[in-house]
Amino acid sequence: MQFHFENHTLDRNLRELTRGGAPVPMQPQVFDLLVYLVEQRDRVVSKDDLIANVWGDRIVSDSALNSRINAARKALGDDGEAQRLIKTVPRKGFRFVGDVLEQEPATAAVARVEAAPARTAPDRPAIAVLAFENMSDDPEQEYFCDGISEDILTALSKVRWFLVIARNSSFTYKGRAVHIREIADELGVGYVVEGSVRKAGDRVRITAQLNDATTGSHIWAEHYDRDLGDVFAVQDEITNAIVAAIEPQIYAAENFHARRKQPASLDAWDLLMRGLSHYWRITRQDHQMAQVHLEQAIAIDPDYGQALSLLAASHMFGVHLGWAELATAAPIAERAALAAVRSDHEDPWAHTALGSVYFSTRRLDDALSEFEQALALNPNFSVAQGYYALALSYAGRSSESYEAAQRAIRLSPRDPSLAIYYGIAGYARFTERHYDEAIALAREAIRHRGDLTGAYRVLAVSAGMSGNKKLAETALTELRRTQPNISLAWIATQLPWNSDADREHYLEGFRRAGLT
Repeated sequence: MQFHFENHTLDRNLRELTRGGAPVPMQPQVFDLLVYLVEQRDRVVSKDDLIANVWGDRIVSDSALNSRINAARKALGDDGEAQRLIKTVPRKGFRFVGDVLEQEPATAAVARVEAAPARTAPDRPAIAVLAFENMSDDPEQEYFCDGISEDILTALSKVRWFLVIARNSSFTYKGRAVHIREIADELGVGYVVEGSVRKAGDRVRITAQLNDATTGSHIWAEHYDRDLGDVFAVQDEITNAIVAAIEPQIYAAENFHARRKQPASLDAWDLLMRGLSHYWRITRQDHQMAQVHLEQAIAIDPDYGQALSLLAASHMFGVHLGWAELATAAPIAERAALAAVRSDHEDPWAHTALGSVYFSTRRLDDALSEFEQALALNPNFSVAQGYYALALSYAGRSSESYEAAQRAIRLSPRDPSLAIYYGIAGYARFTERHYDEAIALAREAIRHRGDLTGAYRVLAVSAGMSGNKKLAETALTELRRTQPNISLAWIATQLPWNSDADREHYLEGFRRAGLT
């Protein structure tokens, strides 16, 4: 359905707003908000209505809601004073008051879409989660085993980069001795997750294993021992731990398979995996290589959401670490991130990428909203949790930032980005004036990665504020090695604080450390 009002056309299916036939750039969530207001134009829409239908019942601040309303008005050439099309009803909500004509899209446009050549989506790795085996004497534990398996299957299904086989297929092997390769052939999967549960008294041991069906090898295995005080809490905790551990292991295995292929035979997925492997290495040269691979993947498939997301995230990561200029990288990253959200608005990576653009361009409310949406789609996505923690710090919500960083660490203790999460936790402690804790967390980050720019920043400012001149000098020397262009002027202009006081606190730490 298309909605026509004034000289605008709002096309819900194409997710496009045009004015006089020219496309009007809009953030995806602003588009959803506008569509909802237009569809509900016969009534006043309350804040609760918007939160339920646009934000999916997530907690949303008044400032974030108002920024979206203002953005929708701006896209329509409206504003809060004129309220020509979107009217604020005090203490009640909002209403779209323009005259709207609804009609089906033109036949010619439909014909063009139908005539367009079909695009084959890049192959995603397919995974089967088998029913976990009950190793206890108590048959009553079957429900717990099945519950763990189903929760893992459901959680993995939220990772849009994977194809997860439905329960009705994967659970047919329960109680049968079948070889992994036979299961893989029958279900058409490359990976199989299996495990067992053994209960003894009030203790339970859960073992999980990820198998590569193409090689027959075990990629990853772990066991978890827990007290069964709260069965459901234990079930949730183990599920989160297993899923967070499995995801990076599959990416690593996929990169291994991609590297065994000849360059001429690489498809978009292979190039994405190669790009991801460079992305995780967190060096300037690796991010440049990642961008090359991702641009090649996008050249094969211009609507490849995952590659677009990662490309945007890589550009903005470079900005934050001082490898790239904001003015150059931000427009590239924003175009890619918006295209990724249009490609798949339920992919957490896409919202995380868009959030990283908003973060670096000082749109902190919008950034927090995108990270929250990513976490609503996949609560086990440690990358989004880490970015969310960083944005919370710069927004002045330090205690929440520290808690979010700790969640990222707990989610994925073997994550390639673990050092970054420790650095973010350290920065949160710095903003709260807990300098000794900040130093300890920064050192832990450096222990995991000796070339992490952000960790050396936290170490330098925390040592500077605590009066540890020797440590501050050492940290500043290492920081200049990892970020040669670091200066007080760069810090003051390139990092997106919400509060001038927080910026001044950070600058003072650097001054005391000896930076000019």
